[in-house]
Amino acid sequence: MSTFQLVGLDPAPFAPLFALPDEVLRARGVMRLRADSAPGYPCRVSLEDAVVGEELLLLPYTHMEGPSPYQATGPIFVRRGAQRRILAPGGVPQYITGRLISVRTYDAAGMMIDADVCEGEVVAARIDGFFANSAAQFIHLHNARPGCFACRVERVA
Repeated sequence: MSTFQLVGLDPAPFAPLFALPDEVLRARGVMRLRADSAPGYPCRVSLEDAVVGEELLLLPYTHMEGPSPYQATGPIFVRRGAQRRILAPGGVPQYITGRLISVRTYDAAGMMIDADVCEGEVVAARIDGFFANSAAQFIHLHNARPGCFACRVERVA
């Protein structure tokens, strides 16, 4: 039985941005673009890479909030019309398995208690290992080379 579940971001905050003109987006630090290769544009809502020609936004996203020294904001891609993906327990998509991944484990106070970098094919085993620690409350996966937030991992009973 798996200890974890990968969760995509809620698309609701991003959907209205697609209707804004490019100059308004730029003023907010957001860039509209089209995928020109695949893989290469990992959507944080659908947990899938965009297909060539698909419209995306590249924007800053606060993925670690709260009163913790680990507060963090970083760039993410969101595909137009993306639907939130919540994988079955233990599921790890190509979006993760095809990349070098940084696995960062946090306790209930938002303090990092463990971390590792591994090939995506072994991420599931690393997550299960980190969740063996009862203090581990959630995990963030990041694309290790660019350092961008990839998704949140929730503990399941």
